[in-house]
Amino acid sequence: PPFLRSAAAAAAAAAPGRRRPPQEAMDVDQVGDAMEVDQMGAAAVADAKVFNDLLEKAKDLETKAADKAPQAYKDIIFNKDLEDPNAKFREQAIYALGDFFVKQKKAGEISALTKELRPMLADLPKAKTAKIVRMLIDILAKTPDSMYLQIDMCKDCIEWCKGEKRTFLRQRVETRLAGLYLQDLKYAQAIEMLEKLLVEVKKLDDKLLLVEIHLLECRTHYAVKNLPKSKAALTAAKTNANAIHCPPLLQAEIDLWSGILAAREKDYRTSFSYFYEAFEAFNAAENEKAKTALKYQLLSKIMQNRAAETSTIINSKSGLKYASPEIDAMAAIATALQDRALKQFEEVRTKYKQQIDEDPIIHFHLEDLNETLLEQNILRILEPFVRVEIEHVAELMELPLPRTQAKLSEMILDEKLNGTLDQGVGVLIVYEQEQVRSTYDNALKTIKNTSEVLDTLYGMAKQVA
Repeated sequence: PPFLRSAAAAAAAAAPGRRRPPQEAMDVDQVGDAMEVDQMGAAAVADAKVFNDLLEKAKDLETKAADKAPQAYKDIIFNKDLEDPNAKFREQAIYALGDFFVKQKKAGEISALTKELRPMLADLPKAKTAKIVRMLIDILAKTPDSMYLQIDMCKDCIEWCKGEKRTFLRQRVETRLAGLYLQDLKYAQAIEMLEKLLVEVKKLDDKLLLVEIHLLECRTHYAVKNLPKSKAALTAAKTNANAIHCPPLLQAEIDLWSGILAAREKDYRTSFSYFYEAFEAFNAAENEKAKTALKYQLLSKIMQNRAAETSTIINSKSGLKYASPEIDAMAAIATALQDRALKQFEEVRTKYKQQIDEDPIIHFHLEDLNETLLEQNILRILEPFVRVEIEHVAELMELPLPRTQAKLSEMILDEKLNGTLDQGVGVLIVYEQEQVRSTYDNALKTIKNTSEVLDTLYGMAKQVA
């Protein structure tokens, strides 16, 4: 009961030698600390508000007075009076200024901005500096015709990194530079830089960077048609990717190149599976490479001679998102292949020349398909003939005479056509296919098997003796 509790408390207080424990009163120092934290929090909020207001004003100037906007952003970036210990707001201002230069198509200004920022970047943590520099290179890449500026910017950054002893950032910028060399078709320089990087990065055991380098190495060797080295680099990339948590987009890139190499070896069923996986990942991330993966899926179906299935892929929910001239070109090729119309196939290639020729992978496989389709059509047309004028074959094929004649010569030399060309009178003589009886082959197999049995019996007899 309450009265008993009160009495017990009074007795405990009056008892000699027993002191009532003091209440956990807040210490004066703790009160002071709490007030100081509140004041700091309030100051941070106030600074954030000031930064946001300044950013808003700078963004307004982009539309009202575009020539004053860069200086407004620079005032935010280099303002030392405002507290920004983590450089969070300055970082936002740097990216906003970079995006503004992209809109204005001032690629040179972005490169110059990187140099202007270096005194400030020297005071920031190395990870933050690396993020800002790499982001500025990405922003510069958004401006049209800026590849050579990107190369110069990367070289300049590499020299600065060497002077500042920023190994982490230097290695990543060098990887980016190797990718730009590949884009610029400077394969020897790209391979040389990648080989040096591999030696360095393997010592550090930075597996994520190793995956990126091996993937670039795979692409470079593929471009110079060195398929064994390209496959070896891709295998190394997969091995390192399995040892870490690989980012989804990087894994999608590995799947895409696995499909490309499988298609080069004419394993189109496997390549389609890889392209499908890559497409799902790119599509989920809404990455522009999803369209490339979709295009390669259609190519795999066409090369498997399953052109009818392409319409299902194109008209699917995810496929309709990427409707474009490239996808239309693949659909038109699939239609021509279904109709077995060589002339239609060549008309499609002429109509969509830009979309087909700009992608070397599509171009290579369609060249192969074109030759196969041409050979099939020639054999089908020649079936009823024993002797036929070459000019008549060219008319039936609806192709120029020199090309028809060259293809017939090639097929005879490759033993795909059993015949001869009498160019004196312009005639193709087709020989009947000789029916070779299988009796001779079967007799040889029987003799071989009998010989192996006798050798075995002889060996067993020697052991017994």
